[in-house]
Parts: sequence; C-alpha cells; structure tokens
Amino acid sequence: MSLKNGPEQNYRSDLDRFTRLISWAFALFAVALIAVVVYAGWSANRAAVQRERQLVENALDDGVSRVLDEQKSIAWWDDAVLHVGRPDVDFEWADTELGAFFNETYGHDEIFILNSQNEPVYAYIDGVRSDPRGSFEKRRAVIHMVVDEARQGGGVLRARARAFNEGQGNYRALLGAQNAAWSGHILDVDGRPAAVSAITIVPNVDASLLHGTPYMLVSIVEIDAAFMGDLGHQLLMPDLTVANDKSHRAGVVAEAFFADDGAAVGYLSWTSKKPGQGLLMIILPMVILGVAGATMFAMHMIRRVKHASGELADREEQARYKSRHDALSQLANRSHFAEVLSEKLSEQDSKGSSVVVAYIDVDRFKDINDTLGHAAGDELIKEVANRLKSYMGPSDFISRFGGDEFAVLRAPASVDDGDALADLLRIAFNDAFNVYGQKIRLTASIGLAMAPDHGRTHEELMRNADIALYEAKKHGRDRAMFFCANMAWDVERRRHIELALREALENEELTLHYQPLVSCRTNEITGVEALLRWRHPTQGDISPAVFIPIAEETGLMPALGEWILKRAMLDARQWPHIQVAINLSPVQFRHVDLDVMLADLVKKTNADPRQFVLEITEGVLLESTDRTRTILESLRKMGFKTALDDFGTGYSSLSYLCEYKFDKIKIDRTFVRGVSAGKRAMTVIQAVITIGRGLGMDVVAEGVETEAEASVLSLAGCNEIQGFFFSRPVPSEKIAGLIEEFKANAAAAAMERDNARGQFLRTINGTEN
Repeated sequence: MSLKNGPEQNYRSDLDRFTRLISWAFALFAVALIAVVVYAGWSANRAAVQRERQLVENALDDGVSRVLDEQKSIAWWDDAVLHVGRPDVDFEWADTELGAFFNETYGHDEIFILNSQNEPVYAYIDGVRSDPRGSFEKRRAVIHMVVDEARQGGGVLRARARAFNEGQGNYRALLGAQNAAWSGHILDVDGRPAAVSAITIVPNVDASLLHGTPYMLVSIVEIDAAFMGDLGHQLLMPDLTVANDKSHRAGVVAEAFFADDGAAVGYLSWTSKKPGQGLLMIILPMVILGVAGATMFAMHMIRRVKHASGELADREEQARYKSRHDALSQLANRSHFAEVLSEKLSEQDSKGSSVVVAYIDVDRFKDINDTLGHAAGDELIKEVANRLKSYMGPSDFISRFGGDEFAVLRAPASVDDGDALADLLRIAFNDAFNVYGQKIRLTASIGLAMAPDHGRTHEELMRNADIALYEAKKHGRDRAMFFCANMAWDVERRRHIELALREALENEELTLHYQPLVSCRTNEITGVEALLRWRHPTQGDISPAVFIPIAEETGLMPALGEWILKRAMLDARQWPHIQVAINLSPVQFRHVDLDVMLADLVKKTNADPRQFVLEITEGVLLESTDRTRTILESLRKMGFKTALDDFGTGYSSLSYLCEYKFDKIKIDRTFVRGVSAGKRAMTVIQAVITIGRGLGMDVVAEGVETEAEASVLSLAGCNEIQGFFFSRPVPSEKIAGLIEEFKANAAAAAMERDNARGQFLRTINGTEN
C-alpha cells in the first residue's frame, strides 16, 4: 500500500511545492505590481499638486504685475508729475485721478504718495482721503521693504512682478520706462496677505518736468476672497482661497502660504485634479482582479463566469442608477424621490415623527432659456442643484423632477422643521448664480406639505406639496406656502374648469357677445366690443374673470385668443360700417406669432383690418421691450387700430402715451362711477380727456350706467361711451337691430330738437297765436 502510494505522494508533494512556488511568485509579482500602481498614483497626485501650486504662485506673480500695470497707467504721466510729484500736491486731483480711480476701478485698498525722502504726503484709505502720517505709520515697515527695493535695486525679498519687468524691458526706449523704478511683493499686512507695490511718478513725454528724486506711488491690495476668486477663475480652480487655518476637507489641498519676506500668512486651499486617482480607483482594482485570476488558473472558467456576472451586475447597477437619477443634475428623479418618501413615511408611522416635503420651482426660468439659450439654462439647473446640495443637511434628500422643479425631503422632522426648511431654501436663492461668467439672480416659489397632517401616503404628500407650490406661484412667486385643505378644493375646481374649457373650445361651445359703443356727437352706435361668454352645460354661465386666468396659466390663451379673433372677424362682416374692439391678453400679446397669426386670419376671413381695434392692457407695456414696440408697429402697418384699455388703473404711466402711438384711450369704469360722487374723479377724467385728445386719440369711457354719467362724460369731451345704460353685451344677431334702433332714436331726437328750435324761433318772431 505504501509502495503504491509513494509516487503519488511524491507527485502530490511536488505539485504542492510547485503550486506554492507559483503562488509565492504570483504573490510577489502582485505585491510589486500593486506597489508600482500605488506609487505611480501617489506620484501623479503629488506632481499635480506641485504643478497646481506653481500655477497659483505664477498667478500671484501676475496679480502683483497687474497691480503695477494699474499704477503705471497714472504714475507714468506728465500730469501726475505736475499734480502730485512735487511738494505742492494737488489733493483734489489726487483724490479724483489716484485715490478714487484706483479704489473704485481696480479695488486698491490703500494708496500712498511718498516724497523724495520716502515720507508720506498723501493717503487714500478704503475710499476716503486719510491723514498721511497716521495711516503711513501703521504700514511703514511693510512699505519701506518695497520702497527701498524700488529706490536702491535688489533686495532680500522674493522676486515678484516678473511679467511687469519683462514687459517694460520691451519699452526701455520710452521716457517713462527709462526714468522709472518699481517693486512689487506679497507681504503680511495685519496678519493677512496683500500685494504691496511701489512705482516712481515720472513723466512720459516731457523729461524736463522731473527734478531730483521722483515721488513714489504705493498701493496695498488685500489678497482676499475676491482676489483669489479671480485667480481661481483664471486657473479653472473655482474654490481657490487663502485662509488662516488649514483645511481638512476631503479632496482639498492646503499648502502653507508665505509672504515674500518669509512670514507665514495662512494656507492656500483648492481642490486638486488628482490625475492619479484613476490609477488608484480604477487601474489598481483591475490589477488586483487580474492577479487573482492568474493565481486561480485552475478555476479559470469560474473566474470568467464571476467576471461576466460582475459586469452584468455593474450594467444593472448603472441602469438602475440612471433610472433613479436625473442625467443633468445627477440628483434623484421623481420616481426615486417617491420611493424614498414611501420608506420615510413607513418609518414615521412606527416612530411617530414627521416628514416634510418641499417643492421648489425656479421663478421665470423660461425667460433665462429665451434670453441666454438652453445651454445656459442647463448650466443654471446644475448651479441650482449644487446650491441646494450645499445648503441642505445630511438628513435632507434632494431631487429634480424635471425642467426647473426640485424637491427636498426632510425626515425625520419636527413641527418647526417646515418653517426652518422654507427659510433655508429661500436663503439659498439670496446670492446670484454664476452662469458663463454672468451673475443671474433668481427667486423661487416653494410649496410645503407635512406628514401626517397633509397626507399619509407619498402620493397625497407629493400632490399636496405641488398644490401648495401652485398657490405660491399664483400669489406672486418668490414665496413659500404650506398646504391647506382650501388649496386642494381650489385646484380641483380650476382643473375641472381647465378640462371643460378645452372641451368647450374643441366643440365650439363658446360664444361672443358684443357691447355697443355710442358716439357722444350723434348718439349712434359707432362700434362694438367683443366679449367672450361661456355657458357650461351643467354649471351655467361661467364668468370670464374665472376662466380667462386659468386659460392664461395653462397655455390655452393663444388658442382661445385665436378663436376669439377669428369669430369676431367673421361676425364683423354683418356690420361693415362700425368698428369692432377685441381685447388682447398679455399672454396672447407675448405669443411669438401674433402678427403672423393675425395676417393669416385676415386672409382666411377676408376681413378689413381697419375695422378692428385691438385693445391692449397696461400689463403688456410693463415689459416694455423692442419686441413690444415692433409688434405694435407691425399691427398698425397691417391696418389695425390700437387702444390702451383700462387707463387710470394698475401701473398707469404717461410715458406709455408718449412712447407708443394709440388710436384710442379707454377710461376705466372705476373713474366713471366716481363722476357723481365727487369732484376729484371728474378732475382726473377731464385731465385724461385733455391729454388723449391733445395726442390725437379718441377717448372712450367704460362702465356708464346712468343718464347722468352719460351726460357728464359727453359734455366733458369723450368721443364714445359704453355701458349698461345703453346696452348690456348681446349676441351678434341682435347688433344689427340695436344699430337701427339707436339710429332711429338719434333721428327722432334730432327731429325733436329741430321742432323745438323752430317753435322757439316762431315764438320770438311773434308768429305764435
């Protein structure tokens, strides 16, 4: 038995030894390879930090050179020698051309002028002229290091302003460069780094102006957050900063920062690119995986299956991630938000804590897309996402629902966390957003709902937060509102009206009524105003004041406005000799194809544009733009007349009457109702009539309900009057009869006046029996 098993045992022993040898060899190879990768990654990261530090130092050198360049613009100038380069310093000139100029234009914090003995004769500190002696004494040690180097050449300070020195070498033939001396350094000023530069004040044209040792201009520019921010922007290092304490944040490099005299002035901090992270985070795991696979050659097929399974799992994980996150902002999407909210609500039920959901909508985001383009809009979305992440706490879950809508979930939450979250979100929008170098200020509308008070399921809570957001936008935007039961009822009602209005528009269930405009001169109907009416099959008549705002908010207004224009143009063919007034909604007016749509309707209906008066409210003119002016001019060229509706209310401005040309101006009925109540309203009406007629416009008074009002307004000089005193709005088929009725009444009234006049003449002539 032992003989039989001897060779097999030796084989096994040899195989074991060979296996151990191969294992040790692979282990040593693996360790060496891993060490090489780790060292390479670490070396690459360290080299990147050193290279970035050198870039920062070079940028600081350029910053000092820039300060010298800014000084040079004034210091090398004949006028500077005449006004501040002599004992009789012109302080008013110095304040304007030196102090205020350098402080306001270039941000120099402290400006000094030193005489030929290096003593101060002028100081301008933080925007105001200061006592030269007292201000200089605080900075004497720092300034003298730079001034001595400029006067005497050489020095012990670290070399700076290389770019300035090299640049001036190209202009040594120029008078200013021949006679000038300068020096610039970064030094410790009150425990903070600052660029301190000195340059002689010399002429650039007339050398005879310089007598003796030239005066010297000294500037101190604090290297603060704005200074470092400019450098970071140039170096594509957005978080570059200088701080007193060393930062210990992950991924942030903190390098000691020394002034040019060796004094420690804090730490330079920035986020390094770390090119070696690819080796450490990607290549290193792959190397380990490859080595492990080579050492397990006998299990090659299993390794392949496991590897294939791993890849499949990675793909599934990526697909799962993409399905749960927004591609643009990398925040969770709506479905992921709903999942997390459901989990938190389940925990809340067991623990008895609250959950707060906040919906955020960026106000007027569409205007950003329209003005700056969609690329800028996408960048702004990223900036908003980053801003929200920076302000939210570890227990807050942030999501983007699409477009300009975001959501925040705070769980667990206390009763006061709703208000605290709303305040925090509003604070997050206080600072401007930087998009492609442009500072854009935004506001946000916020809707909040809290469980369990406002819902116990994620569907209820999300719906109610959305309703609260809608209410916040409805009440003027830039505000936060909590959900309440009345909001849900109002939204449901508005939703029902929206659906019914869409159906009514498709099924031609809407109608136009017309209210006559009566001439004050002839008492005949000279025009009608088209007014939209909607009789719902079950709810009866619904006021335009209810459904028009809903149409504007839900995007129905362009289609509804086009229907009104088309219907009015078709009806107007029955009364070719009177004008038809049609109101244009601000939403409709801002529609990109308004003029094109009107031209198309005129062609289809064979209408005469001269018969129509398009009434525009002041809300359109609030956004006074070149486009507004262009559209109004285009409408006039097509033949349409225009009227400024509801003048005297809202944001009335006489500038509208000067800037835009209207054919008519309509006095709002709030003033008409006040005619019989007091003198004040009548004074306003007379003023409007005088202005309107002086500018060549007809004046129309709305809302006339009594004979007294009609008489007063007619005598005051109105051209036309409309209101219930003459007629309520009626269907189109009744307008022809009204026209004839008013014409007959006017003729009868004229005949009665003629008879009365004849009777009067006969009486005074003695022909009466």
